[in-house]
Amino acid sequence: MPSQARLIPIPSPTVTPSAQRDFDFLMGPWRIRNTRLVRRLAGCNDWEVFDATGTAHALPGGIGNFDDFTPLAWQPGYVGMSLRVYCPESQRWSIYWLNNTTGGLDAATGLLSPPVVGGFSDGIGRFEGQELFDGRPVRVRFEWSGMRTGAPRWQQAFSDDGGTTWEVNWVMELARPV
Repeated sequence: MPSQARLIPIPSPTVTPSAQRDFDFLMGPWRIRNTRLVRRLAGCNDWEVFDATGTAHALPGGIGNFDDFTPLAWQPGYVGMSLRVYCPESQRWSIYWLNNTTGGLDAATGLLSPPVVGGFSDGIGRFEGQELFDGRPVRVRFEWSGMRTGAPRWQQAFSDDGGTTWEVNWVMELARPV
């Protein structure tokens, strides 16, 4: 008579909150009020205001998420997309901005343009990186706030002095569609 295999219970690992879920607040559809500086790093104080829509989706297996961005009247035909990829080892996010103007690619290499990288602490998400703006290197910073309010806020700032001073040049205020 064959012996029956004995099942040995395997304890479940302790589940701790993970930075992998930092962007859960963003999933689903949004109305987006944009306030955008007309000219960046030029001493400009003129702002344009326009509305857009967007929807955020999770990527499989906790890899990250993406959202689409479609302005309602600003730059007809323009479409953008954020791709957020999570690294479990460093517990940091890399955020790439893609659009139908440049593809989000470096024209010289054909590779994705450098991301902003960071994470959340004390209720604020901060992500920084380097990019070229008008042919010159600048620091770029994304900042998320109000994630638990149901009305999150995103802003972008540039620095052309290595991060000593920052110019906010784009603000998005999100609300769920009614």
